[in-house]
Amino acid sequence: MSFSDIQKEKAISATTFRINEAIRVPEVRLIGPANENLGVVSIDQALRIARDAEKDLVEVAPTAAPPVCRVMDFGKFLYEREKKEKEAKKAQTKIEVKEIRLRPKTNEHHRGFKTRDARKWLLDGNKVRVTVRFRGREITYPELALEDLREIAAELADVALIEASPVIEGKVMTMVLAPSKPAKKKTEAEVKTAEPVKKPEAPKAG
Repeated sequence: MSFSDIQKEKAISATTFRINEAIRVPEVRLIGPANENLGVVSIDQALRIARDAEKDLVEVAPTAAPPVCRVMDFGKFLYEREKKEKEAKKAQTKIEVKEIRLRPKTNEHHRGFKTRDARKWLLDGNKVRVTVRFRGREITYPELALEDLREIAAELADVALIEASPVIEGKVMTMVLAPSKPAKKKTEAEVKTAEPVKKPEAPKAG
């Protein structure tokens, strides 16, 4: 293993690493406290170097021959890794699946409210499941529900893609829409620009 390969051994598994006296091999390839390559040394010497530096000896590549160890502040390493994982998790966009529910041939006025909700959710980066529930003999006219779903998909075509085409299960027909563009947070300037501007009142005739 070259020194450049050793330098890449920075990701330490939370379940496979061993530290200090738990490392039971006669010799190790050691990376020192200043990230320097100290070559192959006995385990006793490696532990002594770690103690002198007031740090820990951590096995980072147990399958190498001999195993590669680093001298580091193990507690600080765990803290920084946990902090980075939390930040990465927070930065991830959480995609939720929202739902709008309809009946076959829901009147256009009521459907308009549902479609506006769906548009808002899609622009926020969420997916939308559109559900049409049948009652009684409505199940014998699935083409009516299919027409509704097609119209909704067409209305939202500028912000959504059909992720799951309409499918009927039991007395329910569903379709899933996904955002066609990544969600974008509006800046304060954009919000102000988007606000409707009041037109000045026309002067009254004298």
